[in-house]
Amino acid sequence: MNLLKKIFVSAGISAMLASPLMAQEIKFFTIGTGGTAYTYYPVGGMIANAISKPPGSRECGKGGSCGVDNLIASAVSSRGSVDNVNAISSGLRNSGFAQSDVAYWAYTGTGTMEGQKPAKNLRTIAALFQEHIHLVTLADSNINSVADLKGKTVSLDEPGSGTYVDAKLIMEANGLALSDVKAEALKGAANSDALRNGKIDAFFVVAGYPTGSIVELASAVKIKLVSIDGAGAKALTEKYGFFAQSEIPADAYEGVATTPTVAVGAHWLTSSNESEELVYAITKALWNDESRKLLDTGHSKGKTITPDTALAGVGVPLHKGAERFYKEVGLIK
Repeated sequence: MNLLKKIFVSAGISAMLASPLMAQEIKFFTIGTGGTAYTYYPVGGMIANAISKPPGSRECGKGGSCGVDNLIASAVSSRGSVDNVNAISSGLRNSGFAQSDVAYWAYTGTGTMEGQKPAKNLRTIAALFQEHIHLVTLADSNINSVADLKGKTVSLDEPGSGTYVDAKLIMEANGLALSDVKAEALKGAANSDALRNGKIDAFFVVAGYPTGSIVELASAVKIKLVSIDGAGAKALTEKYGFFAQSEIPADAYEGVATTPTVAVGAHWLTSSNESEELVYAITKALWNDESRKLLDTGHSKGKTITPDTALAGVGVPLHKGAERFYKEVGLIK
């Protein structure tokens, strides 16, 4: 290559590196969710869209993204709460959703996580919505209470999921040990197919209602939700402060009556190792007016994700970036 060509090539490369697009540093941010048939996954996708703003995006308010400049966030399917907590602690994922009980036990090394090293690097970005425990069976089943599960084949979801943790606690509160049922580890559509085909008698799901897989199941066959109430529910909520007695309304699933149950909070967690500036910007983007439009129209649970409940039931400390935002807007005095 002659000297003149070298000069032109060198100049060309320098110009490319100096261009605004090349100078922008793209940041990637993962959100661990859950199975694709449940609530975490679509909500994660909705939030990822809200906080992302890739290079070259149109301006906020002019049809473009109102997320964090140069950020590309992605919702990642996972096995659920326990898996997400472990992935955040190990650095495998930047953030993830987890049930409030699972998050607290992981952070403190107590409860179902007793004996494990406390995940002291866990931090909260926001409390998102309430999750209800669904115990699903066929409408003509003789299962009408948790106690009726004895001797039955029941799917508790996969170990590593929050559903698995809570299903065991609910059974224990109602006098049942894991050995009292024939436990299966199915999730999503596999649960529905197994119930319809008589391979299981019931299954547990912890999710915000209405959850897609149960909506589809209820439209195909007659089902019922088994009440989780009475002395068992009272004992559970008294022993574990993260559980609250609640109900799934009659209009949540086709042909299913209002059902009393228990609920936990769904929280968005990250690591203390994540940048304060980045988490501050992410939190601010989550709660801006344009994100509000996405939340209200993106999923039925989105309407319940509001700043007013962003700190509800938080048992894991806030990330410094999130705390800074909440102080800035007056949610923390």
